[in-house]
Order: sequence, then structure tokens, then C-alpha cells
Amino acid sequence: MNILSFLMLLPLIGTAFIALAPKTNVLLTKQIALVTTILVALVGIYMTISFDFNANGFQFVESREWIPAFGIKYALGVDGIALVLILMSVLLTPIVVVAGWNESEGGRWSPKVFYSLLLVLETMMIGVFASTDVFLFYVFFEAMLVPVYFLIGGFGSGERAAAAVKFLLYSLFGGLLMLASIIGIYVMATRYGNRTFDITTLSGLHTVLTPMMENVLFLGFFIAFAIKAPLWPLHTWLPDAAKSATPGTSVLLLGVLDKVGTFGMIRYCLTLFPEASKTFTPMIITLAVISILYGAFLAIGAKDIKRLIAYTSISHFGFITMGIFAMTSQGMSGSTLYMFNHGFSTAALFLVAGFMITRRNSSTISDFGGLQRVTPIMAWSFFIAGLSSLALPGLSSFVSEFLVLVGTFTRYPVAAVIATFGIVLAALYILIPVQRALHGPTTPGNENLSDLTLREKIAIAPVIATIVVLGFYPSPLLNIINPASQTIISQQGFSDPAPTTSEGK
Repeated sequence: MNILSFLMLLPLIGTAFIALAPKTNVLLTKQIALVTTILVALVGIYMTISFDFNANGFQFVESREWIPAFGIKYALGVDGIALVLILMSVLLTPIVVVAGWNESEGGRWSPKVFYSLLLVLETMMIGVFASTDVFLFYVFFEAMLVPVYFLIGGFGSGERAAAAVKFLLYSLFGGLLMLASIIGIYVMATRYGNRTFDITTLSGLHTVLTPMMENVLFLGFFIAFAIKAPLWPLHTWLPDAAKSATPGTSVLLLGVLDKVGTFGMIRYCLTLFPEASKTFTPMIITLAVISILYGAFLAIGAKDIKRLIAYTSISHFGFITMGIFAMTSQGMSGSTLYMFNHGFSTAALFLVAGFMITRRNSSTISDFGGLQRVTPIMAWSFFIAGLSSLALPGLSSFVSEFLVLVGTFTRYPVAAVIATFGIVLAALYILIPVQRALHGPTTPGNENLSDLTLREKIAIAPVIATIVVLGFYPSPLLNIINPASQTIISQQGFSDPAPTTSEGK
């Protein structure tokens, strides 16, 4: 069996064991989920080590007939970009299980349902990044909505039902637009003798499409991915979903699922529709810059800690989208690295925020004054996560944000300069709540809060370690990402801008 299929099958095997476990034995259910996700992470690490950094194209390829009458295949494969995102997904999932050990209790359904949904979601996350058949990608893209909908609606808090429905409606709307484009591109491929959904074959179809047809098909994909990312003004579902979901679900929602949007922009928008991508680039770059600033201003004014983290993500996804459509190898590599780093920095913020909210039974920032005196380890963990989110040098997000800005500046200097104000605003939206929550006089009710438990330390330690290590040594990931980025840029007719100053001047 291909290693990608094995990776996708493992969580489903874990789900089967959970189904066989006694309903009353909650501890056994948690242990099965934890062991399963650790095994998946180990296989993911092995796959990363086995990846040939110097080879072009997809690796670990598997292709089997699925619906031959329509040319639909069960086709899998990864390049450096997909591999990094799969690695991020499989590393974060066991951390979510450990950190949210008690999140499943008190929900609408039993813990067996919670962990089954979590494992099914892990299969979907791997599948959506590994698919090389456009129809198979669409199946995973839509199917992953189901476990997320039930995780928010069944185990969240507050207005969880409304938030889950809003998330589903936005996603379904985008999915329907993408389905229309998939049907359109399939019809066009059939007309020219290629009855297939294979991404490599379809990537050459743009040479026979009219500009109008290419633009229309491009928009169907792009709007779906802009909702998923999310990009302003299609972001409004995210703050509600992040606030209502459990911290663990929020980690997977913002850390992994939203990356499907920006991954799709690279894999499908640029690859299938290079000319349309160029046509719409000025508009998309503008939307990305607005997202950077708008998300930052919303975060500065946020009074709820989970909404604050969601708003910061809107700003960060603006950076990622800007780097992708800068059409430079630096911008593309920076955006992919940003996706990985954002996954871990957001995970750190949401996990520590979850620990804080559980102890205080409140998510209002003003309720957390003076935590540094009472719970120093938790306070320092939140501080480091916040510094990573604002891309402080020495922490992982700095390298990726620097590459995005440099890659954008070489082609769109005005956009890059305006986007740098997002860095200044990031310092405000992180340091202001840090000052309010961690320093100053201890807020009444916080005097007897307990610091992180051993389980919580075990959960947050690898996240913090990854943030610090990649801040000083990002080369291992960049060695995987760079060849794939350069391949996408060159194969689709893009190139890095030539220097404008001659040597010696």
C-alpha cells in the first residue's frame, strides 16, 4: 500500500477501534485517539525523511481507477508544498488530543463521537493536500466540512449552533462555485480529447481556453479558496466559529483547515489558470493588503481573546495570499513557510488561551490581569506565542514574513510597503493584550489560579520548541519547499523580476 494511503487509513482504523470500545470507558477512547495520532505523526515524519528534496514533480504517487466512465481516479502524490502541510497536520493533531484531553466532556454527544470526528477529520486533512485528481480534491474539500460542523455545533460553547451553520453555509457556497468550475474545466478538457481530472494534464488546458472562459473558471476556484482562507471581505464566518469552537477544534480550524484555501490558490488557481491569475493579481494583492490592515485593526479593538486570535489570522492570511500572488519564488516559498509557521503559532495561542479560559471560565481579556505573578509558566507560554505571532526575529514567523515582504517588494513595492504597517499593528494587537492579561495588578478572582499541569506542559512544549527552532534554523523546511515553489513559478510562465540596477552602479 502506498504510504499516503496508509497515512490516510490509520486514523480510520483508530476510529474503528473507538467504535468497538465500551461507551463508558472514556479513558480508553482517549488513549486510542492519542496512540493513533502519534502513529500517524511518526509515519508522516518517516515520509518527510524519505522525500527526495532534489527531485521535481510529485512523489509517493498512487493512481487507481475510481469512476472510469468519467475519468475520475483515486490519485495521490505530494510535492514539497503539500508535504510540509501534511507534516504540519499530523504533528498538530496529537498535540490537540493531549491539550484538549477533557474537551470532549460536556458536549452534546459522547467522547467517542468527539474523537471519531477528530480522526475522520485528520484523514480528510491528509487527503485534501495529497490529492492530484481535481474531483478527488473536491470530495475531500467538501467532506471535511462535516466533522468540523459537528465538532463546533456539538462540542463548542456559546452560540455554537449558529456559528456551525454560518461556517457550513459559507463553505458550501464556495464549494458550489468551485464545483461549477470543475465541471466547466472537465467539459473543456473532454472537448479537446482529455476525459480526465488529473491536475498535471489539466494544467496545460489553459493554452486552449479563451481569456473569458479562463477568467470565469478561475473565479469559481478562487472565491471558494478565499472563503476558506479567509480573505477580506469573505472572512465573517471565522471569528464566530473560532469563538464558539473548543480550543482544540480552533487549532485545527485556523491551523490546518484554513490552509486548504491558500494551498488551493497555489495548486489550482496558479497551476490551472496562470493567465487569469495574472489578470486578477492586482485585485487580489489589494484584497490581501486590506486583509492585513483590517484584520490587525479588528484585533487591536478585540475584547475577547479567541476573537483576537481569529482577527490576527485574517491579517496573517493577507500576508500569505500576497506572497502567493506576488508570483516570485521568494514570495511563494515565504507563503508556504508562513502556512506552516502560522499553524504552530496559532496553535500555541489557542492552546494557552484555552488553558486560561478553562481556569477563569471567561474569555474576556480584561479578566486576566496579573497572570505573570500567579501562573508564570502559562504567562510566559502566551508571551512567546504572541511574539511569534507578531513575527519577532528569532521566532519562526519572522523568516516567512520577511520572505513574503521581500518577494512582494520585487514586483509590487507599493503593496509591500503598505503591508509593512501590518507589522507595526501586530505589535499593538499582541503587546496590548499581553500587557493587560499578564502584567499589572492581579485581577480579583485570579489569585488562586493554578499554573500549567504536566499534561498541559507536554502539549505546549513541542509547539514552543518548534517555534524557536524554526526561528533560528528554517533551512530543513525551506529545502523541501523551495524546489516546488520554483517549479510552480517556472512551469506556469512566471519568473522572478530581473534586477533593475546594473552591477557596479
